Amino acid sequence: MNRQNARPPSLSLYLTGEQPCSYLPGRQARSLFVDPLARMDGSRYRWLLAQGFRRSGRFIYRPACRGCRRCVAVRIPVSAFTPDRAQRRCAQRNADLHLVRLPAVFLPEHFVLYRAYLAARHPDGEMAEGDAEDFQRFLLDPWGGDTELFELRLRERLIAVAITDVVPGGLSAIYTFFDPGELDRSPGTFALLNQVAEARRRGLDHVYLGFWIEDCRKMRYKEHFRPLEAWDGLAWRRYERSEPIPTPPDGAGR
Repeated sequence: MNRQNARPPSLSLYLTGEQPCSYLPGRQARSLFVDPLARMDGSRYRWLLAQGFRRSGRFIYRPACRGCRRCVAVRIPVSAFTPDRAQRRCAQRNADLHLVRLPAVFLPEHFVLYRAYLAARHPDGEMAEGDAEDFQRFLLDPWGGDTELFELRLRERLIAVAITDVVPGGLSAIYTFFDPGELDRSPGTFALLNQVAEARRRGLDHVYLGFWIEDCRKMRYKEHFRPLEAWDGLAWRRYERSEPIPTPPDGAGR
């Protein structure tokens, strides 16, 4: 058996109570969490990613909503990915930016950019009022594996930061924030193109994107990266550029 696909020792899982869904108004959400006290490393986390889990801070989880499976875990197969016309234009617009790779350390410059991004893009979100400690807990908390920061800079000026986990065989795109004054550059798209390019440079198989939600506009950008693989609860299914990604209907709960 491929060691990357080997099932890790048993892990305890915990189901949260229901709370209002932050993506789909009027719905209730709940999550299945891995025991936060369990020993974690890149190999274990990689196996969990391959089962549709996601990391936020020290917590690794996947949605387990009653009667709803709208959150679909997706990943990019790196060797097969081909940018579309809009993505090629995005790369051309950003040819003057350069990539800087850093370990997961707190830098005040990053926090200032993060606050500006939230104020412009998510002013009503619960993270908008967070302080530097909240920022570090959300994005920089040690979890047992490797996290890198991919900066995009215009000469010395910081344009974007992509928080990226590194696991055997892949990268996981955790969170990206950018200068809200640079929207014409589509910096989020360019940051993800850089993550795919970095995965290819390292000989990795996948870039994990978290959850695609058809009915949530801010999560739909992921469907433009093709081919895209989606987790259906049992296996990963590949969808080419011309193929719609199916969303399980209401009532198909976990």
